[in-house]
Amino acid sequence: MPAFPALPELQPTAPAVEGLRRGHPWVWRNALGKGADRLEHGALVRLVDERREPLGVAVCASEGPIGARVWGAATASSSLQELLGSRLDAAFARRARMMGDDTNAYRLVHGEGDGLGGIIVDRYGAVLVVESEGGATAHTGALTDALWSRGKALGIGSILYKHTRTTGSEKVETLRGTPITEPLVVLEHGTPFEVDVLYGQKTGTFLDQRENRQIVRRLSAGKRVLNLFSYAGGFSIQAALGGASHVTSVDIAGKAHATASRNVKLAGLTSERFSFITADVFTWLESARKRSDRYDVIICDPPSMAPSEKALPKATKAYRDLHAGCMGLLADQGIFCAASCSSHMHLERFLETLDGRSLGTRELSIVQIASAPACHPLKPAFPEGMYLKFVVMT
Repeated sequence: MPAFPALPELQPTAPAVEGLRRGHPWVWRNALGKGADRLEHGALVRLVDERREPLGVAVCASEGPIGARVWGAATASSSLQELLGSRLDAAFARRARMMGDDTNAYRLVHGEGDGLGGIIVDRYGAVLVVESEGGATAHTGALTDALWSRGKALGIGSILYKHTRTTGSEKVETLRGTPITEPLVVLEHGTPFEVDVLYGQKTGTFLDQRENRQIVRRLSAGKRVLNLFSYAGGFSIQAALGGASHVTSVDIAGKAHATASRNVKLAGLTSERFSFITADVFTWLESARKRSDRYDVIICDPPSMAPSEKALPKATKAYRDLHAGCMGLLADQGIFCAASCSSHMHLERFLETLDGRSLGTRELSIVQIASAPACHPLKPAFPEGMYLKFVVMT
């Protein structure tokens, strides 16, 4: 197994060194120090402090604001395969401890949370879907080899690579095993559902809301439920399984409703308990208010509306408008579930969109704040990783 050559050393700026000591996994490009501009994309470097004490091994990117992502401590004799292998072994073991046999769709590698910044690996039954960004894109081959050898114990028969993060396209490439041409059927807490790993959102679906869908399931018995930005109906189906009397799903994508309808059948539910409405949510909310529609449980889970710090003022207003619109439909004693997947919309700011300026005279209190599930681990010194907020109010 080839060993690392003597890795180039970089001494980041003092503030960056302090962040690395606390466990922050990024070094911004302008904080990398001398020599960084001469490194190739994907170069592995040893980060050191002012006394040349090691801070970790990182993978560098040739462009973008994040200059390097820490992949952990490694000696000069370690190989790339050993470094990747040790991180993957830890990630696989973590999931083995937390995932039950009734769920085979979950995140297997969560980037910085698993010490492999820039790498996402999601499992859908016998299929792994990989996304990468930054310098990690230069090591796809080594990553695939390491995943393939370890995936056999999980019955993995295909490894796909989704190019969305780096190219903006929806191209999916088969890296190893059997090509996938049709949607897959996987399990979430024993419930079968369809996932399109070729054209679906993210790597196929929103795995990060899995446990929050269970929250909705527990709250829905006998209730009239409204699911806004419903996509493939994950929240809708769990609400019905929890005993909802009727579930209304609103999304602008008609194709998503077609998938949701198939998922209804897969879950053993009858279509009479569901209404699927293809419409712009903002426009539909106003028309529903004029009709005096009322719902006992409302879930509002829009796509990311703050892709950058610059977009925050506009996103904050959009969240406020959405939440105000939901209040016009919420029944007395109703339950409101508001979500945000925007990493730049920190929890404190998101809660501001749920205050009296948005909710008006409705006196709701927060009864639960949730985030992503355990297969999306977080580093304490990495607040940027805390992107998902799920707030339950009543």
